[in-house]
Amino acid sequence: MTIIPCKQNKGLRDQIERFAETLKTEAHKLGDHGLGEREFYQSGLFRGAIERVRGQFSATMRGKREFVQHALNHMEDGGFIAGWDLTDNANRNDYIVRLNSGRVAVIDLKGCLDGNNTNIFERPPLADEFVIWSICSNPGADPQRNAWSGIHTRLSAEMIARNQRVDGVLLWDMVCATIGRPCPKSVDGDRLTNLGPFCVPPPCIYLFPENIPSISIPFVKGRDIGEVEILAAFNAAFGGYAEEIHHVDFRMEMRGSELMRQTVVRRAGTIEQVSEMTAIRRVEKDL
Repeated sequence: MTIIPCKQNKGLRDQIERFAETLKTEAHKLGDHGLGEREFYQSGLFRGAIERVRGQFSATMRGKREFVQHALNHMEDGGFIAGWDLTDNANRNDYIVRLNSGRVAVIDLKGCLDGNNTNIFERPPLADEFVIWSICSNPGADPQRNAWSGIHTRLSAEMIARNQRVDGVLLWDMVCATIGRPCPKSVDGDRLTNLGPFCVPPPCIYLFPENIPSISIPFVKGRDIGEVEILAAFNAAFGGYAEEIHHVDFRMEMRGSELMRQTVVRRAGTIEQVSEMTAIRRVEKDL
């Protein structure tokens, strides 16, 4: 039982780790810096270059925006949504989607969900529906860890602590069904969709409850796919099956002075993952 069908490619992860070790010990042989081995590592050149590359990878959203644009254009062209635009707060990488019913959905674009940026979100007043879309473009990242860290450790705690409703989560990006992240949905090639330079399987969708749990309503169940129009549009546009949809339930209770919550993830009528009752803290370690 897993929170997400795909898994990390352990072989690729091992290769990444071995290459990283080689890079640390052989980097002084690269380039025309003119430094000896000892001088090279003492100079800060290697560390500075690594930090620069890391910053460039972290800062750039070009590939992610391109993927989102292709996906939303595909949905609009197919009549699954009426249209879309960037929100006024473009620095937050938010997208506003006009749904066929006339309702408005807002998408908050995130990277891998195991980072602190997942905790930073605000449901806009104009949003009839508000979803978080995780584009984790690191092929070495563990999708199981990212999904659980985002949904249970971070989002559930923030939603309850700040009374911020999120209608669902979309876990889907250009790495899905590649060598770095094999996907069981891609076994049948007919289920892949070409989006410009990308070729992707159906998305992983997580439906959250309509209400945030409270003392008066301690248990809330994840909705059905038809109740969140934007996620239903994603599922239909990219060939998702009903049995692949995830439903996320939340339970909360007071234990002494501590507020506790539990997260349950269901798929096709089966509980895929369930947490212990966990104290709500604004800063937590991954569970």
